[in-house]
Amino acid sequence: MDRDPDLYTIGQVAQRVGVSSRTVRFWSDRGVLPPVDRSSGGYRRYDEAAVARLELIRTLRDLGLGLDAVAALLARQVTLTDLATAHVEALDAEIRALRIQRAVLRAVARRHSTTEGTTMTNKLARLSAQQRQGIIDDFVANAFGDISDPDRIVVANWMRELPATLPDDPTDEQVDAWLELAELVADTGFRHKIRAMVLGAAEESRLEFGLNIRPLVLLHAGDAVDRNVACGSAEGRAALDRIVPADLPSEETAALVAWLELVADLRVERYWELLAILNGTSVGSPAVPAFAWLLAALRAHRSPEAIPG
Repeated sequence: MDRDPDLYTIGQVAQRVGVSSRTVRFWSDRGVLPPVDRSSGGYRRYDEAAVARLELIRTLRDLGLGLDAVAALLARQVTLTDLATAHVEALDAEIRALRIQRAVLRAVARRHSTTEGTTMTNKLARLSAQQRQGIIDDFVANAFGDISDPDRIVVANWMRELPATLPDDPTDEQVDAWLELAELVADTGFRHKIRAMVLGAAEESRLEFGLNIRPLVLLHAGDAVDRNVACGSAEGRAALDRIVPADLPSEETAALVAWLELVADLRVERYWELLAILNGTSVGSPAVPAFAWLLAALRAHRSPEAIPG
């Protein structure tokens, strides 16, 4: 082999930079590290500039840049700034994907999921923001699609308020909230319940009455729930009378019972709780137990069978 103190063999440049001879040969074959000369025996040789170029290639590859991107940079087809910016975006996407994978695996472990459950959990967690929103929009459209009342349209908009994206590093609670919400809105029984509530609320007098008694329900029925007061007891009847006038006509009482049968549903309240978790807002104290207590008290004391003849 020809000897030139200013030129180096593949093995020599590999040793200087700290990579394998095979790597140098591969990069050279790909055109990102062309030899400056060949010996009479056909061996590739490199100069100091090639050593510096090799150092740069190794650095960029250590940072995760693809060889094609490195070649484009070395050929001055892109700037280092553009290349670094694009790579940061790619890394961010990869990090988000890894965090979601971690969150999914945590959810699988917590839920003791079956193979089918694991597949569904992974599928739901990986949905894009647009796909997640589509699931909720379809649910709300099913419930409110042909309703034109402005007040109910406002409620419909509240029911479809999802964050644009799950956080980059979602908490276990947020992942579970999204999975539970997706399962809830897919449940046919729940969809029918919401539809019935929307249609049932069309009677303005019933809706207005329900809104008017809400503070009383939370105060008196809520206290009865906290103190484990039996609905059918005398104390329960006294609490009921503080919420619903004892002389309320039977027709209005029946309407109130029908309204309570719609709203006293833990699944409906859970829907709002899950939205609050995903949107990072505070979750209020549960109200359904108080309304359920009122419904039971009405049945115990105001039903035709409970009223003395």
